[in-house]
Amino acid sequence: MSVPGGTAPLAPAAGDDAGGISRKGLSAGTVGLLGAVVIGISCIAPAYTLTAALGPTVSEVGVQVPAIILVGFIPMLLVAFGYRELNREMPDSGTSFTWAARAFGPWVGWMAGWGLVAATILVLSNLAGIAVDFLFLLIAQLSGVPEIADLAANPVINVVVCLLFMAGATFVSYRDMQTTQKLQYVLVGFQVLVLVIFAGAALVGFSQGSAFDATAFDLSWFNPFAVSSFSAVAAGLSLSIFIFWGWDVTLTMNEETKNPEKTPGRAATLTVVTIVVLYLLISIALLMYAGTGDGEFGLGNPDIQDNVFFALAGPILGPLAFLVSLAVLTSSAASLQSTFVGPARTLLAMGHYGALPRRFAEVSPRFFTPGFATLVSAFVASAFYAVMRFVSENVLWDTITTLGMMICFYYGITAFACVWYFRRQWFDSVRSAVFTLIFPLLGGVILAILFVTTLLDSMDPDYGSGSSIGGLGLVFVLGMVIIVVGVVIMVWQAVKRPDFFRGRTLAMAAPESLRRRRP
Repeated sequence: MSVPGGTAPLAPAAGDDAGGISRKGLSAGTVGLLGAVVIGISCIAPAYTLTAALGPTVSEVGVQVPAIILVGFIPMLLVAFGYRELNREMPDSGTSFTWAARAFGPWVGWMAGWGLVAATILVLSNLAGIAVDFLFLLIAQLSGVPEIADLAANPVINVVVCLLFMAGATFVSYRDMQTTQKLQYVLVGFQVLVLVIFAGAALVGFSQGSAFDATAFDLSWFNPFAVSSFSAVAAGLSLSIFIFWGWDVTLTMNEETKNPEKTPGRAATLTVVTIVVLYLLISIALLMYAGTGDGEFGLGNPDIQDNVFFALAGPILGPLAFLVSLAVLTSSAASLQSTFVGPARTLLAMGHYGALPRRFAEVSPRFFTPGFATLVSAFVASAFYAVMRFVSENVLWDTITTLGMMICFYYGITAFACVWYFRRQWFDSVRSAVFTLIFPLLGGVILAILFVTTLLDSMDPDYGSGSSIGGLGLVFVLGMVIIVVGVVIMVWQAVKRPDFFRGRTLAMAAPESLRRRRP
């Protein structure tokens, strides 16, 4: 649908009630189920995420890593079912923002949207920084000159290359979704292929007796009750926020998918299931090959825990070790591009319904993408990275650690929005009770507990990097600053744009099935 002047209409589309869901001028029907799943996997960035997470997890739970992955998978799957039900009822690019506003009203909806945007824009800068590190690492491997990897530590070089990565990702994201899909098919396909080959080679090494510390597989690895302490299980749940986060990007594309009521929800579920299978395959293979000891290549060695894949690539793949670094580089670059999808479309929806300035509702008349919102996301993420990189690497790391709280915040609100929105349908059927009450409620409670726990723990000055302000941990301070800034901007928007906050552009509503029953 062409949008004159590149701005989506604020009024509801034909046939919609006032204050109801309405179209925004995005390119409808351009993303199929496979494309949505591929973009979802890309946003999660399995190659990067697991190489950073596997070592610390082993240090906490030893061979119980598969159990922790499964335990961490549970809240994500429970919340994904809630997302699916909301999307089936209200396919809208605003996702958490729109759904929470329809269930709880404009104030809660605005903060849910703020949580999503803040989390994704901050992680964009982190992904760009990771891409820079692995680019120089790959060049050093291929050239045989280790010193080249040290160039990534130079702030000027680092920021310049980072901004180039950001510019490239912005260019692709600004263009139509077909361009994004085509790029992601290649990047994600290569990434997953290398990971499977890596895991397969590790299993072959184990079977042939060439493993570093051969450890026979045991079903007890899947037993979460074998973990020594509850704190370790809690750490595993917190870890899941990072290793599974990103699947909800499939929902923010719902207005651009084929069969928008069903495809995004199915894509979210398939994405989470695919990722957990891939994580289990790789973690089991590396446990069998390297063991959990603290030897040179042991997964318990603190010297390699920041980047397990890089350390084990040589022993497992030999001359093809560079493929692993290339896969991680590809993973972070692909995720950098696909992560733009979420905040841009959420900002678009917020502008469309009058929760933000009108310019955020602008859609590119050529590409039918959220042009202005994409550029704003890129500018904010680039500026944040550039400033923080020169100020302190610890500040950047603590900010990324703060993401855990923000993700729990908006995932949790969305899960509870599902429960409350469908409250009059809980007991219509067994299916309704399971997917609109039990599953999202459990997922929301788990995330709420994690949010509060992290909030309290982060008050300790020793939490995260150990930095503190006024005797409070920097992670806590950053988390509170993000939330308070969100509240301040929200109040300001309420004064400037009262229609949204009075329910005139996006009103609270009952499920469509209940509205149809009314005489």
